[in-house]
Amino acid sequence: MNLAILYYVYDPMCSWCWGYRPAWSALQTQLAQVYPELKVEYRLGGLAPDTDEPMANDMQELLKQTWSKISQQLGTEFNFDFWQQNEPRRSTYPACRATLIAREQGLEKEMLLAIQQAYYLEAKNPSDDRTLIELASNLGISAELFAKALTSEVVEANLLEEINRTRHLPLQGFPSLVLLVNGELYLIDIDYTDASKSFEQISHLVSN
Repeated sequence: MNLAILYYVYDPMCSWCWGYRPAWSALQTQLAQVYPELKVEYRLGGLAPDTDEPMANDMQELLKQTWSKISQQLGTEFNFDFWQQNEPRRSTYPACRATLIAREQGLEKEMLLAIQQAYYLEAKNPSDDRTLIELASNLGISAELFAKALTSEVVEANLLEEINRTRHLPLQGFPSLVLLVNGELYLIDIDYTDASKSFEQISHLVSN
């Protein structure tokens, strides 16, 4: 197999990423079995910068409609109590920083799942630092150290640098899959219900 890296581009608060999770898990399993040497790297795209402003009503309605659409099309579970129990903000960078911090301890995937479950199933707000600190603590990360890192200039700079690098990839929004093979970048088609289609495209590219 040619030397290759598969980039998974996501945002922890991207609802389509949550909907894609089962197919993405199946694709990773297929790839690990057939191409164990293929490197998979997670990359943050960053949906929405920090803000303390409440989310506009029209944006709330748009996101509710998106949740309903994903649920109807894919059978994905969402807890709509979120919209009554929280003051939503259009701010995903805190959750992005949380996964970046967790990556340093080898827990990026675990933090991503924890954020998604808290947001979509438990009606908790990952735009709030206290939610993220609780999730980190549950993963065995020091709450004190995590809280400091969450607001540190270093982590902020690292996030912005990653977002900038990621946006130079050929993306189709979030989630996106991009394959690097012998210095060439290829956008991989995503099928939210059938992992085999992406697998076949990747297999063709890495085998040629």
